Amino acid sequence: MKLEQERAPLPYTFVAHDEHDSRHQGAVSIPIYQNTLFSFASCDEPGHSFKYSRMGNPTVQELEKRIAVLEGGEQAISFASGMAAISAAILSVVKAGDHVVCIDQVYFGTREFFEYFLSRYGVEVSYVDGTSIEALSSAIRPNTTLLYLESPTSYYFQLQDLKEAAKLAGARGITTIVDNTWASPCYQHPLALGVDLVVHSLTKYVGGHSDVLGGAVIGSSVRVNQLSRIDHQLLGGVMTPHTASLMLRGMRTLPLRMQRLSESVQQVTEYMETLSCVSKVNFPGLANHPQHELAQVQMSGYGSLFSIEVKVTVEQAKAWVDHLRYFRIGLSFGGYESLVLVVGETPSSTPEKPVCLIRLNVGLEDPQDLIRDLGSLEQYD
Repeated sequence: MKLEQERAPLPYTFVAHDEHDSRHQGAVSIPIYQNTLFSFASCDEPGHSFKYSRMGNPTVQELEKRIAVLEGGEQAISFASGMAAISAAILSVVKAGDHVVCIDQVYFGTREFFEYFLSRYGVEVSYVDGTSIEALSSAIRPNTTLLYLESPTSYYFQLQDLKEAAKLAGARGITTIVDNTWASPCYQHPLALGVDLVVHSLTKYVGGHSDVLGGAVIGSSVRVNQLSRIDHQLLGGVMTPHTASLMLRGMRTLPLRMQRLSESVQQVTEYMETLSCVSKVNFPGLANHPQHELAQVQMSGYGSLFSIEVKVTVEQAKAWVDHLRYFRIGLSFGGYESLVLVVGETPSSTPEKPVCLIRLNVGLEDPQDLIRDLGSLEQYD
């Protein structure tokens, strides 16, 4: 009887399991190479591929290998923050005089990078409704070099049809970049849908403990190598070895945490739909989300961040939020803790009929405790 042919481990096994490492005395965690310089055995035979940690580090490289496998890319490169990853990915594509098509609900940091940094160099940006392929197509100009996407968006949770958007851009020689932070590399794989580059804020789900900043860009080896030589090494926004070690720690439990978060947020959002003071729950995992069918096609699960539109004033919303027990007030998401943020009035709000947008992140607490806490909104019914 022939032994089963050895095959590569599946992605979740790859991030959780390491072979015995005799180089490091069998250490079960990847060692932290906390050094800047790597010396050579001789002038002609260095004995390894590392020179200086700004140009590559063994601990950081191990993280990059694993994030590439999870995302389904050939190669990944990590950065000191999600914003560093976003800006480097964009800079690897555009030059002075180019035009960018970007969705109108893009992350505010990305928008500020376009408006306050790239505008200095004559790069123009058109912001369009990302839910419409027609709108994306109509905005393209002869000098358009980048289509920048974020699916879903992080306040109203609108999706873009990534496969169709990539097809549109590819036919015109335009590069596509997608911010895939919300779905995580567990639940959405834009590269498989034809997208060129994927960016992540590793600070969120991959780190998972709200104690470390980092970002990553994933794509083909050709694109990532090009980005690495110029927009990574020369700008210097590199990840430290210690940070990479913390990210590797978080990655070990990423699939388990995402499963728990996805199940919990489903319970919480379904409960929020039952409150009469909530006019809308913005979450693609709900059957009544206008793009739920698309979400089911291009995602296999859901992130923990959502928003609600509540028929109260901003002042009333703040008073409610201030008295929540299990939701801390904060900007981020993807950690172990539940968070809430009063965003402000929605475009449909009027003095006579106020509507306030509130964003919530479901953490690892028991969802029944979170539901009881959120139930205090019933006072406004």
